[in-house]
Amino acid sequence: MTETPPPFACNDTIASHCRLLRDSYLSVTGMALGDPSWAELEGDKLCAAFWNADVVIASHGLEDDPVLNYGNRRALELWEADWAAFTSMPSRLTAEPIRREERAEMLARVTADGFIDDYAGIRISTIGNRFKIHRATVWTLRDQSGIRRGQAVVFSDWSCL
Repeated sequence: MTETPPPFACNDTIASHCRLLRDSYLSVTGMALGDPSWAELEGDKLCAAFWNADVVIASHGLEDDPVLNYGNRRALELWEADWAAFTSMPSRLTAEPIRREERAEMLARVTADGFIDDYAGIRISTIGNRFKIHRATVWTLRDQSGIRRGQAVVFSDWSCL
């Protein structure tokens, strides 16, 4: 994949969120999120690494109806959305209505266990294209103080339906 700049300015908020994704993943799984060299990256370089990663990385916050708050280039391509649309979409809309109960059960399991690394499920893009995610890791985002900040997913394997 050719590197492209993200469609947003990498400000302190986005850089901080990328650090949260990276650091919380390491904390709950004991493994590096993405390339191990990302552990040393900060600011614009970390934002660019996440944006151009060969894996899908996405997250949502803690609202009553959680809203997506990050998606890298692969995530936006897969869900067929631009940055503004993706980061204003309730995360439940990534699943078809019939699949939302299954998704809620999976997220409850993540909340209870901290992470899962065996998630598979069917999702739907913003324009109605369906795809199946295989072997995703879903984890609870916790900051350095242990405060819960949301949930995130990373995966590299999916198939169009």
